[in-house]
Amino acid sequence: MGDIACDPDASNFKDGKGTTSNCHQKATSDLAIALRPDAVLPLGDVQYENGSADGFARSYDPSWGRLKAISRPAVGNHEYLTDNAAGYFGYFGAAAGDPAQGYYSYDLGSWHMIALNSNCSRAGGCSATTPQGEWLAQDLAAHPARCTLAYWHHPRWSHGEHGDHSTMKPFMDSLYAAGADVVLVGHDHDYERFVPLAPDGTRDDTRGIRQFVVGTGGRNHYATGSGATTEAVNDDTFGVLALTLRPTGYDWRFVPEPGKTYTDSGSAACH
Repeated sequence: MGDIACDPDASNFKDGKGTTSNCHQKATSDLAIALRPDAVLPLGDVQYENGSADGFARSYDPSWGRLKAISRPAVGNHEYLTDNAAGYFGYFGAAAGDPAQGYYSYDLGSWHMIALNSNCSRAGGCSATTPQGEWLAQDLAAHPARCTLAYWHHPRWSHGEHGDHSTMKPFMDSLYAAGADVVLVGHDHDYERFVPLAPDGTRDDTRGIRQFVVGTGGRNHYATGSGATTEAVNDDTFGVLALTLRPTGYDWRFVPEPGKTYTDSGSAACH
């Protein structure tokens, strides 16, 4: 999940308890702790409003910080409202990758996992010929895993407030060519699951990548619509996306906070 912890000086913070519609970072982190995950993937904008060290200490750390030891984050745009995202990189340390890059990869079980930096101007660009684009191509070639998951902050496709980000197409081009399976993103404060898609946005049930928008970490909600490629959508429920990564496939389940009933679940095989 992304888009998580409120500014501790915001009126809605209420000593971390939040209000009816804002600042539910404690509730969503409680969900994650109860799931006993092997890893946590924060999808950017994890600490509002500017990712300051003080904000991390007073808001994110008492909630999602309880899972810091197993967190492998992706950086969002709000983190860069502090110079060079220093609060974010200082808080997560080596787990967030090189502060000059903000992208890295690792293996989780039999899956290859790739965290990318969708703040393109901060990472030297996102196209195939930039350092990040070249690194991604090389990383995929060096790790021909049966199952591959990538994640970053800005969605390639979204029917939420911010909409599609065409600047993410080069990421999708490389991932699609390598047979990647799943992409996780945030930025829009809602939940949306897409059908498997080719990089041009057309349905591809053979090689397409399934993208999940999971901006439901607790900050607030944005109204969202849906389209022909949307399989599931919700804009009024905070929660987490729980993934079970199996050697040849995966299961997903959206877990809502207490008092809410929306959920979404399913399974798929890797390419």
